[in-house]
Amino acid sequence: MAVDSTHQDYDGNVFAWWRARDVIEGEDAVKAAGTRYLPRLDSQTDDEYVAYKKRAMFFNATARTAEKLVGMIFRNEPIIKLPETGSGAAEHHWSPRGRALHRFVNDADMLGTTFAAYAKDVVTEIISVGRAGTLVDWQGAGSSGDHSTERAYVVRYRAEDIINWRTERINGRTLLTLVVLKESGEQQAESGNGDDFTRECVEQIRVLRLVKLLAKGEGAKPVWIYQVEIWQRKPSAKRRAKGNWELIETRTPLRLGQPLPLIPFVFHGPRHSLPLVDKLPLADIIAVNLDHYRLDADYKHGLHFTALPTAWVSGFDKAATLRIGSSTAWVSETPGATAGFLEFTGQGLTTFERAMDRDERLMAVLGTRMLEAQKRVGETAEAIELRQSGENSVLSTVSLSVSDSLTQVLRWVYWWNSTEGTPEAIGEDIVLIQLNTDFTARGMSSDELTAVVAAWQAGAISRETMFELFRKGEVLPAGRTNSEETRLVASGKVTNETTPEAGAVSQ
Repeated sequence: MAVDSTHQDYDGNVFAWWRARDVIEGEDAVKAAGTRYLPRLDSQTDDEYVAYKKRAMFFNATARTAEKLVGMIFRNEPIIKLPETGSGAAEHHWSPRGRALHRFVNDADMLGTTFAAYAKDVVTEIISVGRAGTLVDWQGAGSSGDHSTERAYVVRYRAEDIINWRTERINGRTLLTLVVLKESGEQQAESGNGDDFTRECVEQIRVLRLVKLLAKGEGAKPVWIYQVEIWQRKPSAKRRAKGNWELIETRTPLRLGQPLPLIPFVFHGPRHSLPLVDKLPLADIIAVNLDHYRLDADYKHGLHFTALPTAWVSGFDKAATLRIGSSTAWVSETPGATAGFLEFTGQGLTTFERAMDRDERLMAVLGTRMLEAQKRVGETAEAIELRQSGENSVLSTVSLSVSDSLTQVLRWVYWWNSTEGTPEAIGEDIVLIQLNTDFTARGMSSDELTAVVAAWQAGAISRETMFELFRKGEVLPAGRTNSEETRLVASGKVTNETTPEAGAVSQ
């Protein structure tokens, strides 16, 4: 089997991923696909089809929906829990592990992307195509021997780039034993002219494997270790033929001098973090959006031929040139000569208008509430929240699923910098990321705030729980820790004094 062989689930979903990319990218990408999304009419020439496609408008409700859903999840900043960094201790008192995790959160991919921004990129991928992956790798000291550069970092892969995978039962557990990732890189062109500015793209495949090693000694169990293979496609001698794949590098990453027992790769999905391919969250909206595009093409096609009145004459010289305008009169010496305009009448185009209106309503029901006609009567906050509960339930599922998979990423990063046996040994009490699941703009009411304070005073909840409820209710500002709030309260900076504008002056 060739190294670029694809998984059967990949083959069954890759066209849906491409379609989602085109639709979200917008009109240019959809029209560039030609007959894939807009079939040619019978007996249409190439020029006629180009004009037919140009007249059509693609109403990109899908992209607007995706942007809105991502914005609702990141309406509040993600909560990231790390050891030591949230305890209130000064940075110079942190352990090397705490500093490493803080460094990772501020620059997750070694490209300056914070972990919160990386989480937003992952959620955007999940909302768009329903799948993504993260490789948690280690940057070593290299030949320079500078250990200050050693750190864990992440690399995000799109659904289309994860071309193959395999799981197996090992020691009673289902483990990932193979992941094949498609990559592309750049290298200096082999033109031989010494031009440092000319680069060429190189196709590359990264293979992540769990390799079984036979244990020595009678009764010893086999050992599984993690290996990485890098394959590149070499140019073919034939002009149009693709070259063969060649193994460039094989390496065994080490941690504390030992090979890794697992593949440090995490799948992200809308409902789970398993390798299984899930349905696209926006699949139904995409289908209706493309149907709306085809209806609009037929509607504009009909308007082009019927909307403008067409002049006709009878009894005029066929060789004569007749101009239309207020300064021109048509005169014929033929008795009974007549002239007029052909105009369209009937309900033909109205059918297209009704069909497009129906599609727009369907897209609103399927998730694009921002496109729905707003009611002119007043609605309570509870009524609006109930009307959008279906949309919010899908968002909650995505938010919880991605929170779980990104927490796994944090476990891997912590594990790279610790001595635990496996990442599973690191619980949520140590590292955790929680994405927002409150999508309503309504904050905590005064009655709710009073009830929470009363519960804390009665000893029913802890101070930390009270602060957490305040944070979710948007009473505490984003970024302020519990210890900082406690210090502010203790210092007397948070008071109930009457403001000077109200007539009292603080002494």
